[in-house]
Amino acid sequence: MSSNKNALIRYKTLDKCLKNKYRKYTLEDLIDECSEALFEFEGKESYVSKRTVQLDLQNMRSEKFGYEAPIEVYEKKYYRYSDPDYSIHNISVNESDLKAMNNAVQILKQFKDFSMFKEMNGVIQKLEDSIHATNQKSIIHLDKNEQLKGLEHIDILYESIANKKGLKILYKSFTARESNIFTVHPQLLKEFNNRWFLICLYKDKMYNLALDRMESIEIDDALPYVDKNLDGDDYFKDIVGVTVAEGMSPKNVVFWVDAGNAPYVKTKPLHKSQEIISEDHEGTVFKICVQLNFELERLLLGFGDSLIVHKPQRLRLKMEKKFNAGSKNYQNFIVPDKN
Repeated sequence: MSSNKNALIRYKTLDKCLKNKYRKYTLEDLIDECSEALFEFEGKESYVSKRTVQLDLQNMRSEKFGYEAPIEVYEKKYYRYSDPDYSIHNISVNESDLKAMNNAVQILKQFKDFSMFKEMNGVIQKLEDSIHATNQKSIIHLDKNEQLKGLEHIDILYESIANKKGLKILYKSFTARESNIFTVHPQLLKEFNNRWFLICLYKDKMYNLALDRMESIEIDDALPYVDKNLDGDDYFKDIVGVTVAEGMSPKNVVFWVDAGNAPYVKTKPLHKSQEIISEDHEGTVFKICVQLNFELERLLLGFGDSLIVHKPQRLRLKMEKKFNAGSKNYQNFIVPDKN
């Protein structure tokens, strides 16, 4: 049993004793009660030292854990709460605390559908019920797509990574005519732009597979698992999005953003490497150092005519080509007039 859980059991036991109006507890009695409580939970002899209980009482008295329990010693021998109605489970919560709890609940609720968090569902519901009883309105709303496909695969993928198990995944990409079986070594789960991806080793190369393109998944116990020991922060440090090209060096991407949109890019950098090269009344020139990938192109295209890529030349020409193709689409496609 962890030391934290042991401490919680002792605090709960001490609280029960200190609010008991019908029995007098000496320090030795409190030690025995705590030892007995731990025995019931652990199923083995567990003696609590005098120093441990004294330290527990000191912690309960202090602000350290927010208890500030009114513990007194009377007749120079016995311990109790000076306030007979006090309990560490009845700590008052102010309005600021309630707002903070409410915001935390809104964030926790985003994960309640994942089975690895299911044991938290009861706690989240209790918190939510308690907060709603005080008429605390949520002031945080997180984007969530209820129709998002692939979330049903998260559990088996999460467990396979945690337990280092190989997988056989029946997968059909958007460009493939037929589904194919990928025998992979799962390494990381990654969320980007409201889609989930599995980062995995396949035929000695790293791939990202979208969860919404997975048709079935099986554990492959016969496959000796290869652990690449990936660190997410390090693996994705040079990219925007999820697509990492092994061996590709990051490039300096220089782009201009007009004055109306530059504040948005300043306050929400496209990448952590972003810096300002120059600026005037018409706009700002930024620089980021990243790999060139599909997600970067989509992000830059999203700014439309308010952004111009200066370099590298390869990316600039690609953006120009896409804008020209888009312009032709608008010129050539006539929307039928249904009116």
